[in-house]
Amino acid sequence: MELLKSDPPITRLLLKWYEENKRELPWRGTTDPYRVWVSEVILQQTRVAQGWDYYTRFIQRFPNVEALALADEEDVLLMWQGLGYYSRARNMHFAARDIMGRFSGKFPEKYSDILSLKGIGEYTAAAIASIAFNAPHAAVDGNVLRVISRLFALTESIHTAKGKKVVTEISNSLLPVQEPAAYNQAIMDFGSMVCTPKQPRCTDCPLQEFCIARLSNRVEEFPVNTKKKSSRKRYFNYFHILHGNDTYIAQRVKEDIWKGLYEFPLVETREPVSLDELLKNADVRDLLTNDQSLAIDSPSSVLHVLSHQRIYANFYRVVLPDNAEFYLPEHFIRIQRAELDLYPIARLTGKYLESIEES
Repeated sequence: MELLKSDPPITRLLLKWYEENKRELPWRGTTDPYRVWVSEVILQQTRVAQGWDYYTRFIQRFPNVEALALADEEDVLLMWQGLGYYSRARNMHFAARDIMGRFSGKFPEKYSDILSLKGIGEYTAAAIASIAFNAPHAAVDGNVLRVISRLFALTESIHTAKGKKVVTEISNSLLPVQEPAAYNQAIMDFGSMVCTPKQPRCTDCPLQEFCIARLSNRVEEFPVNTKKKSSRKRYFNYFHILHGNDTYIAQRVKEDIWKGLYEFPLVETREPVSLDELLKNADVRDLLTNDQSLAIDSPSSVLHVLSHQRIYANFYRVVLPDNAEFYLPEHFIRIQRAELDLYPIARLTGKYLESIEES
């Protein structure tokens, strides 16, 4: 690792710490921009421990930009199943096709070109540019916002444009021209391992003599966060229809959560409702129009928490006689129960299926 005497002391100490403590990760050591991109997108909303296996499987299935671009979206979503935030996978798929078209299949090197790809923001573009091409761009993620805010006791909220601008300017001033990739990875690891959101390891911190928050005994006050979290409640009523060895699913096509994934017939209500109330619902009557004797079990209830939504789901198991003639609207498909694994589904549906397997 090549450092200059002109590099700030904080930078030199951070890189020394990184050399001795960096995590061994499957994407470390690569300068392949495609692999850096995949790892960064996976880790945007995913813990490293969970992301590791997904990264390995994703790279095995789609080893390069061309393989991803040529894949069907359903195949991409199936490989992403369980990670959540499926727009990440759809954006990557779109961007891979964009790279094949605009850049003749070669991952762009310029920061501005990387930033122009769908789903890539300033942080991811900086991470790819620095790690793959050694370009001097500071990558500012949640870890960096926290570390810099504490080191310099920044009073601006990290969720304001001004606060992020201040952190970015400081980060760029600390960036060693010779080692931008190592610095970006070092400060991210440092935020994950030492300067953690709760109970930071201040006594083990190699930067404690420079940390204004630590020196003033105000570590817990930083970073300043004025973002208000709001959570929308939604009530989903699913019908798991069993017809011999078959069941029915449909693909979500609206601009909403889980677009492109498959699910059982669904009726969403504005508030919790009983089965008796549900059966009076016009949407349910339209769904279950067949003159059949429907055996409907008590619901299996599942709570699923997303970043800005709480989904209260009831899954009603509906059993039809094997010889019954039953039809749903044409956007539903009838499949064998054993084939469910071939379709990408939301984690919510996965939780329900796991619960009935265990019962």
